[in-house]
Amino acid sequence: MLTLTRDLYDRIVEHARADHPDEACGVVAGPAGTGRPERFIPMLNAARSPTFYEFDSADLLKLYREMDDRDEEPVIVYHSHTATEAYPSRTDISYANEPGAHYVLVSTADTDGAGEFQFRSFRIVEGEVTEEKVEIVESYAEANESTG
Repeated sequence: MLTLTRDLYDRIVEHARADHPDEACGVVAGPAGTGRPERFIPMLNAARSPTFYEFDSADLLKLYREMDDRDEEPVIVYHSHTATEAYPSRTDISYANEPGAHYVLVSTADTDGAGEFQFRSFRIVEGEVTEEKVEIVESYAEANESTG
């Protein structure tokens, strides 16, 4: 299950809507080993495409160095689909190289970036896609209270 704060959820959706009709992409980093998404990092879609996203290689290298310096890891890798449902494409699956990450997809199809949308999370490990439940909390303290 992916648990994330309302603020992070809103920021991911806002980024997807703002970049529509192109796909948006980014990362939410968290302290290494915690699985807790904390730091929202919107990225530029270097492909600038409505059907494909690509992280700029220089930006991605800089991001990984920064996460390493901060003892963080990518907890969520997100992007939007502008013309299809929020489900990983064959290309998405082939590029999924973070087995510990949650892959979040937001579909802005048929919304022109506004209105109803899909927000779904998946684990993608060695080409195998598994959808997982998404829990939105106001704070991680609230999530700990409900599970503890």
